[in-house]
Amino acid sequence: MRIGSNKILLVFALLLFSCSQAESQKKDAVWVKDKINGISFVAPPRVVDDAWSKEIKNIHAGWVAIIPYAFSNVNEPAVIYHPERQYWGESLEGVKATIKQAHANGLKVMVKPQVWLQRGTWIGSFDLATEAQWQQWEQDYEKYILTFAQLAMQEQADMICIGTEYRNAAIKRPKFWLRLIADIRKVYSGKLTYCANWDDYQQITFWQDLDYVGISGYFPISEAQEPSVKELVKAWKPYQQQLAKFSKEVAKPILFTEYGYRSMEQPAWKSWEAEHQKRNINQQAQANAYQALFLSLWKEPWFAGGFAWKWYSSFRRMDPIQNDDWTPQNKKAQAVIKAYYEKY
Repeated sequence: MRIGSNKILLVFALLLFSCSQAESQKKDAVWVKDKINGISFVAPPRVVDDAWSKEIKNIHAGWVAIIPYAFSNVNEPAVIYHPERQYWGESLEGVKATIKQAHANGLKVMVKPQVWLQRGTWIGSFDLATEAQWQQWEQDYEKYILTFAQLAMQEQADMICIGTEYRNAAIKRPKFWLRLIADIRKVYSGKLTYCANWDDYQQITFWQDLDYVGISGYFPISEAQEPSVKELVKAWKPYQQQLAKFSKEVAKPILFTEYGYRSMEQPAWKSWEAEHQKRNINQQAQANAYQALFLSLWKEPWFAGGFAWKWYSSFRRMDPIQNDDWTPQNKKAQAVIKAYYEKY
């Protein structure tokens, strides 16, 4: 009788341990139920109808990022946003209209106010010399972001990206970002993220106050002219492991607030340098890079999805033959995106 009791106790203990382990693993994992199959929409300069949103819907995208740019100069604190001088799609009127068009065609919306650093430099290099300058920048930037937070609430947009690739400002001014997030949440009830660059997301200290770890997913993974899907999947492994580990550490899902490849040779290598280089047009290379990214990340439970860069309203006029732009429109990559967005 004693031996039987011991066996029962042992089995019971094992069951408790197993349940405890399963519960612990469940807490560690950041399970993403529905992937964000998104497209980044280029704000049109003039009024457009809703054909663009129907075309995006046709490739099984469920989300669109709407991007009203503001502008800054190097080492100057002003954030310049003038609705009356912007492209129509960046004006308050245009952002409202495009959100309505997207929602009417069944797309969810991320509003992504983004600052462009003028004179051809990258916003990540933006920096200021004095505390007074930083305080002026903070006032200007908060006004810009809260303008769109209030608009996003009025139009029931589904997410806001509160900043993009502000390497120095994000790392040097963490208290500002925490205050900004709190102020946004007072006027907006949707999801929030921030778009860090691929090489500095681990230095951002305010992920806990956001819903997603947002990353510009332009990881340099292969110098090959036309890398195969197999090569690219292998090259993704170290980054995949790094992202999984970080997601677990902060207990937040990873979202590629931007990702994509140009239709040219070396599509998966330092794409930011391609803006100033001549590389031969190569649609297959672009398609391979997209497919490898989907194979490497889209099934992962910690990966929330992302927004492919980028999509123009003039869809049917896009010439794929003489085009080395980021857009997948009318190219082999479009079919790859459509297949994966439908599947997941």
